[in-house]
Amino acid sequence: MLQPRTEPGRRFTDVAESHVEKFAARAEAHDRAGNFPSENFAELAVSGALGAFVPESLGGLGLDSVRDWAVGLSRLGRADASTAIALNMHLGASRMLVGAWRGAVAGGDEAGAARSEALLKAIASGNFVICATATEAGTDFLRPKTTATRVSDGWRLDGRKIFATLSPIANLYVMNLRVPSEEGDQMGFAFVPADTPGLVPQDDWDALGMRASGSQSVVLDGCVIPDGTIQIAGPWGSWTPPVLMGRTLANLTLLGAFVGVAEAARQLAIDAAQQQSKPKFGGPIAGHSGVQHLVGEIEIDFAAASAILVDTANELDAFLEHQGSRTPSLDDAHECMKQFQCAKWIVNEKTIAVVSKAMDVVGGGAYLSAHPLSRLYRDVRAAPFMQPFAPNEAREYIGQVALGRLPDG
Repeated sequence: MLQPRTEPGRRFTDVAESHVEKFAARAEAHDRAGNFPSENFAELAVSGALGAFVPESLGGLGLDSVRDWAVGLSRLGRADASTAIALNMHLGASRMLVGAWRGAVAGGDEAGAARSEALLKAIASGNFVICATATEAGTDFLRPKTTATRVSDGWRLDGRKIFATLSPIANLYVMNLRVPSEEGDQMGFAFVPADTPGLVPQDDWDALGMRASGSQSVVLDGCVIPDGTIQIAGPWGSWTPPVLMGRTLANLTLLGAFVGVAEAARQLAIDAAQQQSKPKFGGPIAGHSGVQHLVGEIEIDFAAASAILVDTANELDAFLEHQGSRTPSLDDAHECMKQFQCAKWIVNEKTIAVVSKAMDVVGGGAYLSAHPLSRLYRDVRAAPFMQPFAPNEAREYIGQVALGRLPDG
């Protein structure tokens, strides 16, 4: 079991642990119905988990460590992976808001600091949830089709986001979009209140796994937001250090949720080996060499996934501490992304293998919908689809960075 190493991380992990029993008990029903576990998030709001990254001075848990963020998510992944990945989207966005607040305070921007502080206090109180959504059909993160067009009273947004995880209860959407410009199109990030006219959730989430994540599509049709609610991040279609670091930080921790899924499957396999028996073995199947070998492979795979996650998160924590408030170089930002992609590749392969082998230990009963392993298998298969990058892109990217041929986009 992964362990936190900072005091705020221990607080966050303890809070996550306190929810495991109830969330696990509800997981099957939500998976079967494909509905969002609103009660889970009501309880996360009360326990303070939604305000994990909010500084203690503003009422939050004061979490800062990437490693401990992933560790806490691994606890929730053991119980309900849908809840874990949905919470991660909110935490990634709230962490960025903390950075904006600190930057405004350091820069003497009293108005900006006050706005960010009000939002952070609302998050810490459990009254404000952020949905960070980026995925669109037929394109990638750097080339969003959703477009912001200048109008007299601000910006008009038009487009469609898919996989908008956590959106059923979001108060605010943070999304990437294309901002046309005569000097060259730019990529921007828009902050869109959920009640903005023209923002229409589609209630269309129906997937193989992560069925309770609320990852519906969201349509923006003539959705108008005021000036000051779009931040330009750089050229459309090109990596910049802040965008690379943002994608690395917000997505590395998702691996914690999948390690949690594997941990739950591992325990189910061990329990089955010790409790199930067959006459020809004269006792529990744990006495059979084939089962022992399978459990041994599960242990090796789980150890590999856990180790690469913790090692990569530790390195990222150390890098962020060394950087302080400075923007990293493009080379360093790509190196961080490369290390994340290496970890993602290993965690994806090993956690899927753990759950699959756990099903082999349990036998045919694990194939039945009523067995928790069938849900765990469907949930863990979502891991490779989490962007960036897809498996057919990751190796190319890793090789390019290792060879010093940094991809522009």
